[in-house]
Amino acid sequence: MFVLPLLLVFIITIIQDSAFKIVNNNQISMLVANHDAGELGDNLTKRLANSGMFKVIEKQEIDSLTLKEEIARNEALTGLYIAEDFTQKLQDLSGSLSARMLSDFGIGEAEAKELSIPSIMFVHDPVLQESYCQSIIGMVHAHIGSMESARMIESIYAEMGVEEVPDEIKQNIARNHVTINKKPASVNKKMVTPNATQHNVPAWTVFAMFFMVVSLGTNIVKERNSGSFQRIKTMPSSFAVVLASKQVVYMTVGFLQVLLIFSVGAYVFPHIQLPELYLPANLVGMLIITLLSTLTAVSYSLMIGAVARTQEQANGIGAISIIILAALGGVWVPTFVMPEFMQIISELSPLHWCIEGYYILFLKNGNWHDLLHVIIILASFSLVFQLLTYLKLRIDKII
Repeated sequence: MFVLPLLLVFIITIIQDSAFKIVNNNQISMLVANHDAGELGDNLTKRLANSGMFKVIEKQEIDSLTLKEEIARNEALTGLYIAEDFTQKLQDLSGSLSARMLSDFGIGEAEAKELSIPSIMFVHDPVLQESYCQSIIGMVHAHIGSMESARMIESIYAEMGVEEVPDEIKQNIARNHVTINKKPASVNKKMVTPNATQHNVPAWTVFAMFFMVVSLGTNIVKERNSGSFQRIKTMPSSFAVVLASKQVVYMTVGFLQVLLIFSVGAYVFPHIQLPELYLPANLVGMLIITLLSTLTAVSYSLMIGAVARTQEQANGIGAISIIILAALGGVWVPTFVMPEFMQIISELSPLHWCIEGYYILFLKNGNWHDLLHVIIILASFSLVFQLLTYLKLRIDKII
């Protein structure tokens, strides 16, 4: 109950931290087949290479079919095929638009002619998700749009008889971008960016905590089937004291699990090149969420022990139900990426609300108002599990 959960947190955090670094720090490999006869194909290739997002591999000699084959052979994740007439078509389009604008202001006369829209073929590895591909296409569009704007300005100046665009205008066009400052929705000043540790340590700690159902549930079945409960009833004491003592012991175990795993995340992880676990400012809130989480885990374990008839049933039902509730609760996959109906179902999982309480504290640095609904729901789960346990033991005439 201590070593295996700790090993689980280590393994999952190391794996997901590597995934975080691949997504956030590594460049996307892009194979570029530039057949453009003009200068804009080279310009686009240089812009993509200098953006820091792509690792550009230039192969001008290959055709579009060969480009697809090389992407399929994992030579790169993405590819661009730039046709021979890319510059010409983009210049014609920019010149036509600038002439139309000047014509509307009474300067010159726009020539009506049918234009071909320039296009680029984007090839990607089938494993890349659609949203990821759209992000890459959006980046390429942004660079082409900047180039098109520059060409339009040049055309306008040329139509007005000015041979060259002033350097100041060129510089302003080049840097005329809105600055977007990315900030996580958290006021925790220590934690600049949410990381694998902040996500995984609380989630997998809750998962380990609920797995006490295998030990406690089996213990309840064993004592009931062996006649221990009947012998205890002959003693001058209430059976509620027996159940309360079991809950206190296992809640203490749950607290020690949280203390151990959180301490490792805060003090050991930084020494093995893993992100540090930053504890929330609201330590009292974390104590309350931990108390309710352990109480909910213990109450669920008691209910499984009361319902199961054999130790095999307690082990099977308990372990499999926790895995299902963990999957629904967002331990493996965040609930926000689930379908809408699954997000509704996930709210039936007590693990979802335990994790939600920790996320509010660790990732959002939430206050008591943010935690109130989580506290109420966890207390309700505990009450329902305790009530079902009491009714089942009452039916079996153990209480």
